[in-house]
Amino acid sequence: MALQSKHKVEAAFSMSSMTDIIFLLLIFFMLTSSFITPSGLPVNLPSSETADIVMQEVTVTVTKDLKYSVNDKIVEREGIKKELTTLLKGKDGQVVLHIDKEVPVEYLVEIGGIAAKLEANVSIATKPFK
Repeated sequence: MALQSKHKVEAAFSMSSMTDIIFLLLIFFMLTSSFITPSGLPVNLPSSETADIVMQEVTVTVTKDLKYSVNDKIVEREGIKKELTTLLKGKDGQVVLHIDKEVPVEYLVEIGGIAAKLEANVSIATKPFK
């Protein structure tokens, strides 16, 4: 005589909660990666009253020892115009300037003028006051 229990336990694992967690993690990493500046050179940004978040298409970085990079590619001062021209060709772009606060203003104006001549919107990256 075989005894059988009325309550059977299934050894199945529900994946629906796991997919929800993975989806939330994916959204989290996608959002936080857009807020990270891709600047390869260390820059001490100036402070301002408002520090708006701008979607970065092209970033130009100038360090206090006057090293230049365009989208993490280190370039010479003379090569900035060529790099911006190739990156902004045929579209209205957004250029974000990551310029150290110790860099003289003439370098900021020079790069901003190059980007404006290419009909790009120019923004200056800052950090908020504490």
